[in-house]
Amino acid sequence: MRTNLTTLAAVRNLGILAHVDAGKTTVTERILYATGTTHKRGEVHDGTTVTDFDPQERDRGITIFAAAVSCAWDGHRVNLIDTPGHVDFADEVERSLRVLDGAVAVFDAVAGVEPQSESVWRQADRYGVPRIAFVNKMDRAGADLDRAVESIRQRLHPAPLVVQLPVGAEDAFTGVVDLVRMRSLVWPDGAGTAVEGPVPESLRQEALRRRRALEETVAELHPAALEEFCDRGTLDAGTLAAALRDLTRTGDGVVVLCGSAYRNRGIEPLLDAVVAWLPSPLDVPAVRGVHEGTEQRRAADPEAPFAGLVFKVNASATGRLAYVRVYAGTVEKGDSVRDPGTGRTERVARILRVMADRHVQLDRAVAGDIVALAGVKSARAGSTLCDPGAPLLFEPPVAADPVVSVAVEARRATDTGRLAAALARLAEEDPSLVVRTDAETGQTVLSGMGELHLEVAVEKIRRDGGPEVGVGRPRVACRETVVEGVTGFVFRHVKQDGGAGQFAHVVLDVEPLGPEPGGTGFEFRSAVVGGRVPQEYVRAVEAGCRDALAEGPLDGHPVTGLRVTLTDGSTHVKDSSDTAFRTAGRLGLRAALRACAVALLEPVAEVTVTVPEDAVGSVLGDLAARRGRVGGSRTRGGAAAVTATVPLAELFGYATRLRSRTQGRGTFTTRPAGYAPAPRPVPGR
Repeated sequence: MRTNLTTLAAVRNLGILAHVDAGKTTVTERILYATGTTHKRGEVHDGTTVTDFDPQERDRGITIFAAAVSCAWDGHRVNLIDTPGHVDFADEVERSLRVLDGAVAVFDAVAGVEPQSESVWRQADRYGVPRIAFVNKMDRAGADLDRAVESIRQRLHPAPLVVQLPVGAEDAFTGVVDLVRMRSLVWPDGAGTAVEGPVPESLRQEALRRRRALEETVAELHPAALEEFCDRGTLDAGTLAAALRDLTRTGDGVVVLCGSAYRNRGIEPLLDAVVAWLPSPLDVPAVRGVHEGTEQRRAADPEAPFAGLVFKVNASATGRLAYVRVYAGTVEKGDSVRDPGTGRTERVARILRVMADRHVQLDRAVAGDIVALAGVKSARAGSTLCDPGAPLLFEPPVAADPVVSVAVEARRATDTGRLAAALARLAEEDPSLVVRTDAETGQTVLSGMGELHLEVAVEKIRRDGGPEVGVGRPRVACRETVVEGVTGFVFRHVKQDGGAGQFAHVVLDVEPLGPEPGGTGFEFRSAVVGGRVPQEYVRAVEAGCRDALAEGPLDGHPVTGLRVTLTDGSTHVKDSSDTAFRTAGRLGLRAALRACAVALLEPVAEVTVTVPEDAVGSVLGDLAARRGRVGGSRTRGGAAAVTATVPLAELFGYATRLRSRTQGRGTFTTRPAGYAPAPRPVPGR
């Protein structure tokens, strides 16, 4: 047992998180190169990276699918997941974060915290994932570590603990000063490893000043460090390192390192930081699950009953792999595992150590491992797998609601069945893709997180040998909300057709949930007095009201942002029942909504457009034409970054339009910003 736990303490499960183009994949490639896992440095622009192995990723130059790799460093096994940075694939990041113990957040030294950097940071906050920050691209013109750190402080609100000082700037960036051990690490041109030496005399005073600032910040946050700082007026390297580890794991601080992944500078110290400060599976709380309504905890112990969570599924015509984080116990080839969500028990045919698109067969996997299982046919992303004799169900990652839809159809009628099978595989791999049939038109509708998300999905069908697919214009997923409600709306449900009848009488008040349209959610209250509607019938009325929210009175969109109050009602001695009151709640709220003033809501996105200063006027005019509300702009290094809130429907085709207006020099990023009142009809409908 001691050997197993010792081995477990040397495991690090971490993800690489960042905004698109911050350099996540290059950081991953350099980690694989530094650890000896690969012997040639892969390049994104050459399409030779290990983790971006999908043809679409290489063609587009971005990460689309989370890829798992494994390597070894300083006696530790590092299981690493390279996650997408584009907002359309945020659900892939969400599922990866659910199974990680730590993360490296990568920031551009010129841009600092960008919109998607902030989004993935908040995702990590939700799962309590400890992070360290790596400010990348220190060799770029305009790179500024202090400015990047300040953006981390202002926009992400942790306490940045800067442990390095750059040696040189921009093109002259050659290394770092390690402020914990007060040494320099310099990477000569063409050298694969750092040359260690004393702090350069020209940087000594600045290094001492920054070391002092680091000690003071750590002492403010860490009681043991504060005690030593008060006694001695300083912190030794051992105390400082231990305090940094504690602050990282509690989330009270974030260690900040810097480097240039492209030039292979700063990767070894980053790996040392991962090993020293990010937690092992033994350092994180025991995982929680439920069995028969009772919460249970299961520690990361190889001798405990097996329990794991499926966070990714790769389904193809030739086979199916379920990517699993093993939280407890041991699973061996040939074992039977149970999915408590479906009640099915299946046999594990193979266990694979994942190296992106390559695999190494294993005989067993233990707590702390991230592996792929073959033979588990029913598991979906978010499914729990466990020992059949010790069932336990984990809470799955939350799948985001799709916001964009397109109609898809096979170009040849004979390929309809093949298209249905291909769409089913897509939805199986990616829970944020939803396939449905429109009841009115009979069309097959594919819904996802954005235009690029759907474009990638359709292209994947074609590249995987599927049928030729025709795609309709994208449509946005609107909502309806109450602008002006009604009070005292009376509804009686009476049905008598032989035998026991149905009777339910309800009086409803309907009002907006907030002062401004665009809010989301639903709230139900009961103000019935004197027991005129028994409590069990009140619950039935609430269930019926929730049923009614599926279709609104305007265009049949889901209804949100309202409060319903049951103020009165009456029952019949024989004919009242849960069913009758649920029906009254559903039909009554539908009728009440037709009497309310109802508005249409459309999804909006926060857009950050980066363009040359001479193109700002043209871009602002185009955003205004797209019903965008400009929130501000800032100038940095000869480029202007304009932030605006724009209806999602107006962003279809915006990339092409922006390129034409800026001669290909403009870029933009988006992130969801909720819903806002829409004119009728909504473009894209």
